[in-house]
Amino acid sequence: MIDMFFISLAALIYTYIVYPLFMFLMAQLYPKRWEKAPYPASVSAIMAVSNAEHLVEHQLQRLTSLPASQVQQIIVVSDGSTDRTNCILQGSSDPRLYLVLLSEHHGKASALNRGISMATGEILFFVDVRPQFEVHSVSHLIENFADPSVGCVTGELELRKTTHDGAASAVSGLYWRYEQWIRMNEAAWDSPLGVYGGFYAARKSLVDEFPDGLLLDDMFQPLMIMSKGYRCVIDKAARAVDIWPSEIRDEFLRKVRTLAGNFQLIAHSPWLLTPRNRLFLQFFSHKIARLIAPYFLICALVTSTMLAFSRHHWLVLALLQWGFWILAAAALRHRVPVVHRLASSASAFLVLNCAAVMALYKFLFTQGPLHKIWVNAPGSSAQLQEKG
Repeated sequence: MIDMFFISLAALIYTYIVYPLFMFLMAQLYPKRWEKAPYPASVSAIMAVSNAEHLVEHQLQRLTSLPASQVQQIIVVSDGSTDRTNCILQGSSDPRLYLVLLSEHHGKASALNRGISMATGEILFFVDVRPQFEVHSVSHLIENFADPSVGCVTGELELRKTTHDGAASAVSGLYWRYEQWIRMNEAAWDSPLGVYGGFYAARKSLVDEFPDGLLLDDMFQPLMIMSKGYRCVIDKAARAVDIWPSEIRDEFLRKVRTLAGNFQLIAHSPWLLTPRNRLFLQFFSHKIARLIAPYFLICALVTSTMLAFSRHHWLVLALLQWGFWILAAAALRHRVPVVHRLASSASAFLVLNCAAVMALYKFLFTQGPLHKIWVNAPGSSAQLQEKG
């Protein structure tokens, strides 16, 4: 039982401390640099939308304001929209705009595939309906393709804070900075495992068709491109702004979707768990280890509790863990005085690990394919609803 506790503890320390520090060290000692210069390529912008009447007009204006010398084709696929989205799209007269108005919902992956099949550009610029970006950010993305080793480029995402509850604020604050730090180090050493799906670009010659019902298009495509020997890079000069969920419930649903997508991706592409994947170390340490971390947390809590009656130090360890989780649970509903910041961080950690458990349940027991609808509300992130 003691061995089980220390194995669990070692696994958790590796996941949350050792691996991030290892990535930081490798990024400092062995950085892989790439060339960035003006790159006169043809560019097709692709956006998939569904019931986005509150957001689509502004994003369409943002896309059509891009110079024709920069983006030659704008493809918007409306995936079964039943609100005013289609009417708004049809109101644009930009000659570069190609509209695909699907009468039924097929999912984002299918919508993107329709856009890819119509694209004529050498570079595909994928954008969602929410993120805000400037003209120069798109230019920065494209300039990275001057390096022939670069197959995919994403920008740096800035989260716009709204009124958050404590746990949601912790996720969008400390946890987000922690994740971004890891991704930046992964990119400096080789490539990040995924990109921000609302704002990235890729060489069309390297882009694969998305599997039907795919949840993580922003992870699938970069991994497929990297499997062909190319790099994915992050350009800090290419900035996009998005809004984080203001309620911890919304963040929980977002994480369940993302983590269920990880299970889906592994099932679809088992080669990711083999030496064929040159990013196997990163994939296992950053993704797989996070998926199984909740079970190590449970094991550590149970074993230390069972050992608490044998030695005082086990009692202390058990009480510390119980205190942490009680504090985390309390902070989900109430503002905890004095230790509010610690309590909010603890509750965020609790939510993220509960999401990993729920994601496995969803992946195993959802009837039919994991099929999602995204509904965009003004002033909030996309709310994802399941459709069996």
